[in-house]
Amino acid sequence: MSKPSLSSGPPQFPAIVFDLDGTLIDSLRDIAEAANAALRDLGFPVHPLESYRQFVGDGVRVLFERALPPADRLPEVVTDCAAGFARHYAQGWNRHTRLYPGIGEMLDEVSRRGIRLAVLSNKPHPFTCQCVNHFLPAWHFEVVAGQKDGIPKKPDPAGAWAVAAELGLEPARLAYVGDSSVDMQTARNAGLDPIGVSWGFRSREELWQHGARLVIDDPRQLLDIKAVWA
Repeated sequence: MSKPSLSSGPPQFPAIVFDLDGTLIDSLRDIAEAANAALRDLGFPVHPLESYRQFVGDGVRVLFERALPPADRLPEVVTDCAAGFARHYAQGWNRHTRLYPGIGEMLDEVSRRGIRLAVLSNKPHPFTCQCVNHFLPAWHFEVVAGQKDGIPKKPDPAGAWAVAAELGLEPARLAYVGDSSVDMQTARNAGLDPIGVSWGFRSREELWQHGARLVIDDPRQLLDIKAVWA
């Protein structure tokens, strides 16, 4: 999609739910370094940064189910790796992570237009809140939801439905913006409008294949309310 011209008509959807990693913040290096440190601590081989583009997105346990050698993908080993990741990520979660270019401008204008904001992530809930508070303090996110015990992770629709309920809106009145197949599947499963972003961790092809209604190449394209919300 080429960059559209700006339009200021009233939005069809009164709220946007965003994925976090790969959508609002570029956190891949900090995640990869923490995961590699956890693997190294337990004597397992580590992976290059680019490999983590495919490892992330389905929660920390699935990350290690993908990163561990096949013979070592035992529940107890995954648990140990996840615990190690939590320790290392707590020490280095903000070393390299930054907002993607254009995110601040987009959030400024979306907020000015009265569109409500939320985050739904498969990142553990405490780290999700920590990242939103640190990297996105200038904008009011009414709901911030990471992975929590008792709520199935994306692409199960339960988390998206919980966000919609907290906003007091029917799921069909929300758009979900994300960078992966998991995000597009979540939106489809929950009845939200799926919008993919091409600047994140996964490919445009993956987004289209898993149900994106629209794929944008720059955050500021969300400012074209007519193009996005019509």
